[in-house]
Amino acid sequence: MIKSIPIYYKYISKELLISFVACFILFFFLFFANQILYLAERILSARIPLIDVVLLLVYFMPNMISLAFPFAALVSSLMAVARLSSDNEILSMQCSGISHKQIFLPVFILGAFLATSSFIINDYFLPAGTIEYNKLLRRLIHAHPELEIESFSAKRYIDTVLITGEVSGRYIDSIVIIDTTTDGNKRFIIADNVVLEDDKDGRGVISFSLSDVFSHFSDQKKEYDYSYFTADKMIYNILLSDITFALRNPGPREMSSYDVYRAIREKEKRLYEDHINLLYANDINYMDFSGNFIELSSTNITSGRKSSLNNEMIRSFNNYVRLNEEVPFDRTLQIFRLEFHRKFALPAACILFIFLSYPIGLFFTRRSGRSMGFGVGLIISLIYWCIMFAGTTLGVRANVTPLIAMWLPNFAIIIGAAILFLVRFIK
Repeated sequence: MIKSIPIYYKYISKELLISFVACFILFFFLFFANQILYLAERILSARIPLIDVVLLLVYFMPNMISLAFPFAALVSSLMAVARLSSDNEILSMQCSGISHKQIFLPVFILGAFLATSSFIINDYFLPAGTIEYNKLLRRLIHAHPELEIESFSAKRYIDTVLITGEVSGRYIDSIVIIDTTTDGNKRFIIADNVVLEDDKDGRGVISFSLSDVFSHFSDQKKEYDYSYFTADKMIYNILLSDITFALRNPGPREMSSYDVYRAIREKEKRLYEDHINLLYANDINYMDFSGNFIELSSTNITSGRKSSLNNEMIRSFNNYVRLNEEVPFDRTLQIFRLEFHRKFALPAACILFIFLSYPIGLFFTRRSGRSMGFGVGLIISLIYWCIMFAGTTLGVRANVTPLIAMWLPNFAIIIGAAILFLVRFIK
């Protein structure tokens, strides 16, 4: 016969679920508030149909859910355990012969369930939602180009950079445009009182009506040779396809973990091959792991003996450049690596937070245990968020190893949980 679920399992699980639902709603709307403010300021001011606004919110929800899950798991478990501890219910269970392991089991099961659910959301629903969000946003930008133009921002579109002043609807008080002429020279255009024109002919362009124009460009082939012109009025066009180019290209957030991994391997292989080509051009030699002498020279290319890199050659070459020359830093590759680790680090935080919250919750013995657990949970969530943000920044700007950059807050949780378990349970 199948044993029935102990009543204390149901009781603890009920306490945890009630706390989790309340905390999840709180964190969801905290993270979602920023997106709602964005929609209110930019989307609604452009008179976008309400149904499109609702769809944008729906497509953006997986992003917020994936962030809310781990923090809700932490705060809810802290609240539940602190409440049970402060009301002496855990002590009563122990007096009835129920050990801490048995009390912790339903808490652990909930954490495992939340971690699995968070991974599924990160790996499937988040990429699908982001793709649909970008599709809809791309269509809205075609109909309302002013959605893409923000106040005091600098944005690159293919070979054009727009630096804008204050934007009010279709009016921009000043603008700087940096582009490339047909001769390949850099050109700077500065103007005041810019107006975004409607694409009445359906040409697929965004037109800027510029006033008080000054333009300057120099001939890069001839030193000290430059030209400039001024104009009272000027029309400057940018293809809408250039503006929405970034939205068309799938990024790592729009891909599953497996697809991100495949993309990383392809980018690594391409980077190594490009670096080997440079070594070929310089007639450089090196030795592989097994001690075999490998000659890299330009004659290998012309004779057709160069083959694509296999895994052993990549490892061998990677060892060589680590000791002799650094492979050039590829920011795009680094972003893919960071996102790959993020897809696992955030779900793992759900269950790690459970291990951290249980021994902390046992320290609360006063009647205000639930509120104290809530406050401590918020502080830990803030610290975790700051460490994760710092890790992402260091990973992108300082080329910190993605494993360290994205898992650093989780490592801190593991160390903290281990110390607290030792202090609380090892006498």
